[in-house]
Parts: sequence; structure tokens; C-alpha cells
Amino acid sequence: MPGMSDDPKAAARKAAFAARKAAFAEAATKVSPATAHLLAAIGPAAGRIIAGYMPIRTEIDPRPAMAQLHSEGARICVPVIKAAGQPLDFREWHPDMALIDGPFGALIPAEGDWLIPDTLIVPLVAFDARLNRLGYGGGFYDRTLDRLRAAAPTRAIGFAFAAQELAEVPQEATDQPLDALITEHGPLAAAPNPA
Repeated sequence: MPGMSDDPKAAARKAAFAARKAAFAEAATKVSPATAHLLAAIGPAAGRIIAGYMPIRTEIDPRPAMAQLHSEGARICVPVIKAAGQPLDFREWHPDMALIDGPFGALIPAEGDWLIPDTLIVPLVAFDARLNRLGYGGGFYDRTLDRLRAAAPTRAIGFAFAAQELAEVPQEATDQPLDALITEHGPLAAAPNPA
């Protein structure tokens, strides 16, 4: 059985965490352009249900975009971890609402409606030019996207600093693809998969 040092995803995460930490140190100059690009990628907000996330550690902050989308008539929700090995559920969020500590240090709404989003702003550790995403390893977003996409068209937009790009993100059969990836430099056009 291979050890942790033989795990390609673990090695990729280590490199990506270092790059994200360095990019986060300069976040003040990057979040505003990234937010503008994210809003353009999402498009008209009214009547939509859009999932954002409450940033942890050095993740790029989607809350400015979430607040703008809320002001334009979207219902915004954030993920709530119910249990290990399960898909995420989503609770309604709005600016200035009461939040409580959730698993992994992410804040979650203290109360609110449970919603099913049509679009998800997805956090990540790393990505590659083919829009493959590397998360934290718990599989929460993969299980969630699999469940949501089985029921209705669901768009997943990765949100990250450009410095989080890797040459290649190791993939497994259960990994769910992103539909788009947004950084402070704009949308990333997906490169074709190698033959």
C-alpha cells in the first residue's frame, strides 16, 4: 500500500497550499478583479439560487461577489457539512446575518432555509488548464455535484488565485469537473484533454 509521500494528490496539495499562501499575502490587489470576473461569469442574478462559501485559511474570498449577487435578487447559500462521506447541504446566507462555527473552521448560518443551488462557486486548493480541481481530499464537492447534476443542470465555477494553477491535477473516476475557473486574471479557457 503506498505511503502518503507516494500519493500524487497529497504532493500536489502541498505545492498548491504554498502557492495559495503566497498569493493570499497579496490578496488586496487580486480579490477585486477576481470578483468582477466571477460576477461576469455567473451572469444575471435575479431569480437564481447560487452557492458561495465562507472562506477558510488562505482561500480567495467570494463574499463580495455573494453580497453583490444577493443585492441583484439571487438567493445565496453556503455549504454545510452534515457528516463525513456525505454530500453537502446548503443553507441560505445574506450579508450581516448571524453565523456560527461549522466543521473545518468555516462559518455557517445560524438559521435559514435549506436551498438547492443551480450554480456553485467552488473553493479549491489547485486547478489545471483542463479545469480539473483539487480539493482538500474529503470528496464533499464531488459527491455534492454528482447528486445535484443527477437531478438538474448544475454549474460549478472554481474560484482561485492564478498562482494555484498546477501543470496537472491528478484525477480519479469520482472527481467532478468544473464548468469554469475564475482567477484575478479572468476566466480560464479549458485546454483539451490529451489524447
